[in-house]
Amino acid sequence: MLQLLAESTETSTSAGIWETLRNFGLDFVENTGLAIVRTIAFFILGLIVIKIVQSITRGAALKSSKLDNSAASFIISVITVILYIGLIILLITSLGFSTAGIIAGFSAVALAIALALKDSLGSLANGVIIIFTKPFKKGDYVQINEYDGLVQDIRLFNTKILTYSNEEIIIPNSEILTTKMINYSTMPLRRVSIDVPIPYDCDIAQVKKILLDCVSSYKYTVNTPEPSVILKSYGDSALNFVARCWTPNENYWDTLYDLYEEIFNALKAKGISIPFNRLDVQLVNDSVVSVSLPAEKKIGGGKKS
Repeated sequence: MLQLLAESTETSTSAGIWETLRNFGLDFVENTGLAIVRTIAFFILGLIVIKIVQSITRGAALKSSKLDNSAASFIISVITVILYIGLIILLITSLGFSTAGIIAGFSAVALAIALALKDSLGSLANGVIIIFTKPFKKGDYVQINEYDGLVQDIRLFNTKILTYSNEEIIIPNSEILTTKMINYSTMPLRRVSIDVPIPYDCDIAQVKKILLDCVSSYKYTVNTPEPSVILKSYGDSALNFVARCWTPNENYWDTLYDLYEEIFNALKAKGISIPFNRLDVQLVNDSVVSVSLPAEKKIGGGKKS
């Protein structure tokens, strides 16, 4: 009798365990399993949608005449990030997690990142402004602070410039919009100014004619605006003249360097030397007294040109 009772109890226990496992399996399939399958389906579908949106956005951005490559890349990147964030939130929600908790978590992480990378975010914001306001574009010749050269690349965080010395200068975008910047490529003409010191005993009219002939006859000099020569200031040991002319922007450096040489040769041919500082040595009671002429200084408050 006891044996039958034990066998009956054991059978009932086994049946209960199998019933529990069966119910657990059904519950897993009906709830968790379906949630996982649904999440995988959303993930695959989301990736397909993102690729399609990227392709459509890229095509539309590149066809737009108002957007350059940098602006188009930025727009595509922003849309891609937004789509991926939306996909992540959708996947987590499909698994049964609270949307409010997800948003709160994202907000906390975003705040921490913003505080840690505030300088980088400043450069990012300025990069966006540069891309859309277009103070310069790739290939322009610009001067930013003490650096000047061709713009090689405009990125979200920095801008790369290639100087004529073949040096790559990377400037943070946060500095570009808060400092002096000149874009020479936006101007078809650029003024060439050459300072020429001349001895005090010279014939001013003759010097002005020589300088004006040099800058006027140079091959890249344009007639409008007209070239000019002025007596700019009185130095300690020389009269300071300035010869000016205008030339196409792309010929600026050739014009500048060639005119330096042509002016020197023209003055030399007329017997006019360019003053330079010298050292006078005097002997007083067998002692050597040296007097060095100081560097030239401007008088009369001449304006910087």
